[in-house]
Formats: sequence, C-alpha cells, structure tokens
Amino acid sequence: MMPPKPSTNVPRDPAAAGVAERLHASLQQSVAGAGGFLPFVEYMQAVLYAPGLGYYVNGTHKLGQGGDFVTAPELTPMFGETLATWLAPVLRDDLDGGGTLLEFGAGSGRLAGDLIAMLRELRVPWEAYWIVEVSPDLRARQQAHLEAALTADEYARIAWLERLPSTPLRGVVLANEVLDALPVELFRWREGRVWQVGVRVAPDGALTLAERPAPAALAEPVARLQEAHGPWPEGYLSEWRPAQAAWVRGVSDCLRQGVALIVDYGFPRSAYYDPERREGTLVGYYRQQMIQDPLAHPGLMDLTASVDFTGVAEAANAVGLEVLAYAGQGEFLLGAGLPQRFEARVGSGEDARRTLQAAQAVRMLTLPGEMGERFQAMALGRDCSHLPLAGIPDRRGRL
Repeated sequence: MMPPKPSTNVPRDPAAAGVAERLHASLQQSVAGAGGFLPFVEYMQAVLYAPGLGYYVNGTHKLGQGGDFVTAPELTPMFGETLATWLAPVLRDDLDGGGTLLEFGAGSGRLAGDLIAMLRELRVPWEAYWIVEVSPDLRARQQAHLEAALTADEYARIAWLERLPSTPLRGVVLANEVLDALPVELFRWREGRVWQVGVRVAPDGALTLAERPAPAALAEPVARLQEAHGPWPEGYLSEWRPAQAAWVRGVSDCLRQGVALIVDYGFPRSAYYDPERREGTLVGYYRQQMIQDPLAHPGLMDLTASVDFTGVAEAANAVGLEVLAYAGQGEFLLGAGLPQRFEARVGSGEDARRTLQAAQAVRMLTLPGEMGERFQAMALGRDCSHLPLAGIPDRRGRL
C-alpha cells in the first residue's frame, strides 16, 4: 500500500497561492532541520497553526458559503438553542443562577449568539462568555456577528482569550468540532511492527509521505492498540491522538465546577481501530470537498481526524471529571430538546418555506446517514447534579 501522491492542484487566488508557497518553503526548512524526516504530527501542527501561515491563522475563508466546511451552528439556530435548553439547569441550579461559559474555537460566532439568545428567552442568568480563539480573522467575524446579534449588555460580557484562564471557573465549557483539529501521529502497521509516517522533501522539492521505524513513544501505545483491537492487516494505516489527553487535562484544570460538552465526529476506540478501518480517518476539507491527500493545499485545507472518545473518557477519569453522558449526536439532540425547538420555530407550519428549511436542518443533524451517528456528544462534569440526563440514551457502555 503506497501513500497517496501529493496534489498538483494550484489555488487560483493569488493571495492564497502566496500563503501556500510561503508555508511550503517553511515546511521544506522544517524537514531539513529535522534531519530529512518530519513526523506527521509536526507537519499537521504547522499546516494548521504556524503563525501567519497555518490554516486556522492565515485569514483565508473557511466557514459556510464559499468556505471549506459547514458546522452544525451554521446549519440552523436550533442547534445552539437545544444546547442552551439542555445546559440551562446547570447554570440556574448547580451554579446558583450564574456561571461562566467558555467556548473553544467559536467559528463564525453563531453558536455563541444562538445559545445566549436562548438563555435570554429562558431567563437563565450567566456572568461571562469567554471564547478561546487562535484565528484572528475568525475572532473578527465573531465580534462582528455577536455585536449585531446581542444586546449591548450581553456583548459587554463576552471576552476573547488567547489561552485557557489561569483561575478555575464555575460554568460550562463548549467544544464543538474542536478535538478533530488536534494534530495526530500517523502510523502504519507493517511487517509486524509500527512505522511512523512523516514528510520528506523529494528531489524536485515536492513534499511526500515517508515512513521510518516508530520511536518507542509511538510504537508502544500503538502496539497495545493492535493487541487489543487487531490483528490488523498488513499496511494498516491510522492515527494516534496524544493531544486529546492534554486537552482534557487543560479543561479539568480550568473547570472548578460545572460541565464540559464535547460534540465532534469520532468513535469508541474499538470502532476507531477496527481492522476493517484500514485507511484510518485522516482527511482534508477544501472548498466543500473531501480530500484524501493530506499534503494537498498546505495552509489552505483543513486537516481533521476522528476523535477517540474512549481516550477522552479515560483522560477525564484520570483527572477527576465524570463522564455524565455519551451518545450519538442525533439521539442526543432529540433527547435534549430539538423536537421542541423545531415546533417553536415552525409554529403552525403555515410558512411552508420556513418549515421545509427547519425540517431539512433536523434531518442533517439527526439522521444516521448525515451527522446523526457520525458525530458524537459527550458531557464531562464535576460537582454537577442538575444536568437533565433522563432523555439522553446512555451509550457509555460502548466506550
């Protein structure tokens, strides 16, 4: 099984092409500085987050129409409204009518705007809304959207952070499609051993995928995965996600009391490392298209890999966070109040266009063939007893 060839597609936008060229040159230097082989986890870190050049920080258009992908909050306000309805008892009862909301990577700001508007409608108090955002252009989009969508008092309570707060908060942490963008190690199982996948520079200057025997820090955990979930076929390719545990530790450190809600695409570990999933989950998204070549369009293409939700649960247990809920996104939203939000939005159904749009959004969010099963929802809590779990199917046994 040969690694995919690098893409020959060239961006038409001169500014985007310039970003790609500068990042390409920077990556060539990084490969040389690493002795001719750059582990894929370092490549992914660079193409997504390199200052001024990485995908999330270079100012290129990403979300919605004309962008590379569409998230649930972009589809419909009902997503944020449902989350607000479900989380309201935590803010109102566990946190004595207050608390801080902290959102990682707030996209266009629509989730924050829809959630705050719903809390206003429910008359649920909150003290502050903090957004951890690494992208300067997305931060500007969020500010513009929220200033227009919220009251002056609500907007005054929003703050943008470059890193996690040093003082633990009491409140709610939100992470919608965040963990999938954490850099991953890419590995191959071949000849009964683990090979680390990385990037080399070909004689013509192109970046190509390459392999070398994995160092112990990668080989040992992957060998354990193979023992537990194999045997894997020759050439099996997948990802190992060491950054997940560090992210969960960071959330634990900043959450004194409350709940962290994670919504992302992923699997329990047994499904993630099933022998039949022999090409892994790593993909790129460029102009609403899925790209299999991970080296295509460096700096202009989103790179993502599925979340190992078993690993998230293990990391949570290790730092004293309780896994309160785990379910597919579709069944989670239906149990958390999406049907009621649909009814409130369409009313009597006399507006046929509005009803059709709302129904299409519900199908996208909940059907197994759409986002309903591919995306998962997990709630982690600390000293939190009022989260309404009765309507949420308990799928924690799958972890």
